[in-house]
Amino acid sequence: MRASTTPAQTTATGSLVDLHQVVKRYDSLSGPVVALKGIDLHVQAAEFLVVTGKSGSGKTTLVNMIAGLDRATAGEIWVAGTPVHRLSQNRAAAWRGRAVGVVFQGFELMPTLTLLQNVRLPMDFAGRYGIRQRRHRALELLDQVGIAGHAHKLPSAISGGQQQRVAIARAMANDPPLLVADEPTGSLDSHTAAGVLAVFQNLVSQGKTIVLVTHDADLARRATRMIRLHDGEIVGGG
Repeated sequence: MRASTTPAQTTATGSLVDLHQVVKRYDSLSGPVVALKGIDLHVQAAEFLVVTGKSGSGKTTLVNMIAGLDRATAGEIWVAGTPVHRLSQNRAAAWRGRAVGVVFQGFELMPTLTLLQNVRLPMDFAGRYGIRQRRHRALELLDQVGIAGHAHKLPSAISGGQQQRVAIARAMANDPPLLVADEPTGSLDSHTAAGVLAVFQNLVSQGKTIVLVTHDADLARRATRMIRLHDGEIVGGG
């Protein structure tokens, strides 16, 4: 199954993702913490962008801003023409269900649901596609990531690398133009991680845009572009 060939809506600058002077501050017991310090970033459609940096540099905060999982303290975030910074929590969740697929390091699959049911879940929540079409699409997505033969198994019956492939299929369920992934290969061995990387590269070749956080130098080298964060600022890549 190929990704949608319909062009994703871009921002005024022609980018799929635009961040303008994005700041994120947190309150902690020791005082305020500035996780992002005036970030400017533009991501083109069909780009594979890798975000690197030391722990605490702001990588996860950055992708959470882009995915609407967290709110910026200041600045603007535009994704596929939507002003994410203006969305309420409920509206952000509904928008994310259609526009962004999220892949976590810990897979986050529902343990009591089969792999097929896990991939169907975002379609059920968003009301996308007809009921019969959802099952067919879920099977096609599992086939795309090489796991269709395990469709009726529970997550506990397959390996970590296979679970991550299922998580990618689930992130693709509603055909979003953008995928964000936070250390998706962090808990995998190098061979398994290479297989997951191949899945991401295939999606980019089909027109999907991916923003991925990683410490994996090999994965970073295979991306379209890499940026490096340090203390909440972009210090390399641009």
